[in-house]
Amino acid sequence: MKIPFGTISITEKSKELINESLNSRRVSSGKYVREFEERFAKLVGVKEAVAVSSGTDADILAMAVLHDFGAKRDDEIIVPALSFVATGNAVLHAGFRPVFVDIERETLNINPREIEKVITKKTRAILVVHLMGKPADMDTICQMAKKYNLYVIEDAAEAHGARYKGRNVGMLGDMAAYSTYLAHLISTVEGGVVVTNRSDFADILRSLRAHGRTCKCKVCILNLKSGYCPKRFQYKEDIRFLFERIGYSSKMNELEAAVGLGNLDIFNEILEKRRKNLLSLMKKFEKFKSYLTTIKEEKDEKIGPHAFPIIIQEGAPFKRNQLVDYLEKNDIETRHLFSSMPTQCKGFSFLGYKFGDFPNAEFIGNQGLHIGVHQDLSEEHVDYFIETIDKFLSAYVK
Repeated sequence: MKIPFGTISITEKSKELINESLNSRRVSSGKYVREFEERFAKLVGVKEAVAVSSGTDADILAMAVLHDFGAKRDDEIIVPALSFVATGNAVLHAGFRPVFVDIERETLNINPREIEKVITKKTRAILVVHLMGKPADMDTICQMAKKYNLYVIEDAAEAHGARYKGRNVGMLGDMAAYSTYLAHLISTVEGGVVVTNRSDFADILRSLRAHGRTCKCKVCILNLKSGYCPKRFQYKEDIRFLFERIGYSSKMNELEAAVGLGNLDIFNEILEKRRKNLLSLMKKFEKFKSYLTTIKEEKDEKIGPHAFPIIIQEGAPFKRNQLVDYLEKNDIETRHLFSSMPTQCKGFSFLGYKFGDFPNAEFIGNQGLHIGVHQDLSEEHVDYFIETIDKFLSAYVK
């Protein structure tokens, strides 16, 4: 039996929309992107959604919005030390300096008790990552942000379908950035979405994704929202070449949106299958807790079923690579559980952090891995994984 890490659902409706777009030759951002945005916003429970070309771009643009509200180049954004490297990269690409905070081993999320220690006069926002779909402690974080007049941006790349105290992740901060990459619950193959309840943020986001272009035409702003202006020939100059801010090239295209629309049609079905796999794994994995642990779902949350994290406990009689090799040889694909960005990723060395500054993130970086829980897996796959772990441990535990 094989357990691939990820999958993608491409529905018959998606194929029809793709063919329609190809036949019409209208494949850049257009009506399907706008429909995808409207439906994504409704699903999360917010007023606005702006589709972009990747989850990384979603993070970048969400932070870049802040330049229109007084933020300066090289101001600071607080970020958890443990995340996929795109999170830290995005801060720099948006023109800010990442200030890292260690995580909690039990949740894999930023430790809210450590945030206040690094807030300075240059701090502009807290970028909160809901790692592995587990919601961060948003009440504490939002209260602190309010105290210091900071923005809160949720990196919800892995948190499709997650809920926190009765509310959807994605509607808890000022903005939220989603990834719709290949293996995510809602996929557009490549892509991302920024959601917000603020229309002024959304207008800037649409400008940022199109090189900083802004059209003042009401038809564009209220209806099309696509960068195309049907009234452009009424102006003395070509408004397609008026740029009001430093921008990016990060629009989603029609073919990607078509795949996403198909995924939205079956969102609840995908969510239910993934949740069933995740919860079953969490329950059956409990017997390995002396050597292997994972995250837990608390009573006031629902974890977005992105993947199943595994942490090798201190003192275990085996190394991560030994477990990974055994799983891979038995056709179970794995991924490392990211790294401490400031101390285990060389690209951030210029920031001056040293190994040992983020012990929990570094521990997970050395001892963590994760496997898929996607909709193409069944209870048989879950049982096969548990049996494989049993066999692996039998060689080390007498």
